[in-house]
Amino acid sequence: MPGDWNLTNDLRRAKWQATGLLLLVTAVFVTTHWLPASLTVRGVKAVAEAAMVGALADWFAVTALFRRIPLPWLGRHTAIIARNKDRIGENLAVFVRDKFLDTPSLLALVRQHDPAQQLAHWLAAPAHRQLLRQQLGRVLAGVLEMVQDRQVERWLTRALRSVLAQVDMGQSLATLLAALTHEGRHQVVLDDVLQRLSSLLRREPTRLFMAQTIVQWLKREHPLKEKVLPSDWLGDKGADVLAEALDSVLAEVAQDPQHQMRQAFDRSLAHFIQRLRSDAAYQARATELRDYLLHDENLAGYLHALWSRTRAKLQADLASEQSWTVRKLAGMGQWLGQSLAQDAALRASMNARLERWAQALAPDVSQFIARHIQDTVQRWDAQELSALVEQHIGKDLQFIRINGTLVGGAVGLLLFLSGLGLAP
Repeated sequence: MPGDWNLTNDLRRAKWQATGLLLLVTAVFVTTHWLPASLTVRGVKAVAEAAMVGALADWFAVTALFRRIPLPWLGRHTAIIARNKDRIGENLAVFVRDKFLDTPSLLALVRQHDPAQQLAHWLAAPAHRQLLRQQLGRVLAGVLEMVQDRQVERWLTRALRSVLAQVDMGQSLATLLAALTHEGRHQVVLDDVLQRLSSLLRREPTRLFMAQTIVQWLKREHPLKEKVLPSDWLGDKGADVLAEALDSVLAEVAQDPQHQMRQAFDRSLAHFIQRLRSDAAYQARATELRDYLLHDENLAGYLHALWSRTRAKLQADLASEQSWTVRKLAGMGQWLGQSLAQDAALRASMNARLERWAQALAPDVSQFIARHIQDTVQRWDAQELSALVEQHIGKDLQFIRINGTLVGGAVGLLLFLSGLGLAP
């Protein structure tokens, strides 16, 4: 990668600089042996000698971190990073756990950055909302691909049967119907049914079906009269009259909230709900229905077909650029952002909940991450780890060698001058 290549190139350049400086002072030191022993030559020799010693000492120290140096007694104390890889991983894990992921640090992080406000600002940006939609689509599609159909179907079957086994079907149906009929909610359903029936009656296939039914009835009930009468004409006219009559009745019911058919519908539902609650025969039938569902072998097949259709629809929807699911979830995100931005109490509540989560989860999370860091470092190759560390910090370490050379030279000069001052 370009970044890694730049690091390697910088490291190589720094090594050549440090090594070149060492070779330079070594060359100066060797040259002074061939020159006349004047005061200047002795001073230069002292400086070069001390600089060479400092450079060699720092070269050994830096190199010993990454590589083994085959020297008696000293070699076992080289290749420090490679030899201590596991201990480095353990100490790094403990350091991250105790200094960054401890409970007080996480709580302070939540309190300092106000996550609720940050989330509100992030969701308010149009670009972020678009990004959220894209990422939601990808995440949901990925999750759906990972879901195993058989496991979902088994879970649905077990969950449904577990719920059914604990349900009083009669009372549950009564409660459900009572909720649906509360404050006339069922009348809305009736209006929709009436509208659909009226639309169905106006369709030509329906008229044709009614006409054919009338003709078949004449042939079955009045075969002699059917032979004399124009049955096809009677069927067509009868179908038209019947359809118009039914449509007229449906229109009257739809327009009159107090129509007797609506009142009869109300009474029938109320009577049915009451019998579900109190009639032993109805309760027995409800129990039989529950037992049938519990032991029906076709239940798994039904759930399989249901899940297959649901999955296919979700996949098709998520594959679309105008995904309904993604739009709804993104809309919820936008609503959340607006709510957080406008409601200080909601932000405070969210931050307080995050603090409680951080306090409860911090020990387990920190231990998990620490263990992950330690295991990851232990799996690394020792030489690869050493090379990686050298690649990232080796350039700075080479400057230690350069500084050691310069400091050694300066110390050599000071010692030489001190020697002159102390000389008799």
